[in-house]
Amino acid sequence: MDTGRLEAFTDGVLAIVITIMVLETKTPDGYDLPAIWASAPAFLAYALSYFNVGIVWNNHHHIMQATERVDGRALWANLFLLFWVSLIPLMIRWMNETHFAAPPTAAYGVALALVTIAYILFEKALIACNGADSKLAKAVGAEWKEWLTLAAYVVAAGFAFVSPWIALALYIAIALSWFIPDRRIEAIL
Repeated sequence: MDTGRLEAFTDGVLAIVITIMVLETKTPDGYDLPAIWASAPAFLAYALSYFNVGIVWNNHHHIMQATERVDGRALWANLFLLFWVSLIPLMIRWMNETHFAAPPTAAYGVALALVTIAYILFEKALIACNGADSKLAKAVGAEWKEWLTLAAYVVAAGFAFVSPWIALALYIAIALSWFIPDRRIEAIL
């Protein structure tokens, strides 16, 4: 089957996730600098989550550009990916409401690790549908970046119990690593 509906549905879900995140972000309690500064952690959590959803969207776009068709397995794998992405607004609300306590900050990392696992499964489902000799299979290769990302999220989530701020710094570093263009797929398009 064609990839258009899957792409359109995913774009819509990700747009809704981003909308929910911004609607859940609380405004400062005042308009002076201390009130604005007190809201900085909530804005940081929103910005980090916005970029994480953006990374998923960007990678999804690229992977679909290298995909000729999808099947039922790929559709379910995509839904599995979107499920975990849809939990991101809940995780940032929990972190904000608990002032970045260790358990919710760790749970945020676990959610991102599950997004990564779901993305890997989605990638594998697309490769299975399109064949081992497809453009996508040739571009993806060993998936080292995805597996390194998964390991980094697990480590970062563990660090949340040492210091939530260390975990957040690691989450930011992981997100920044995805800003470096992934030439695997762009090279074949």
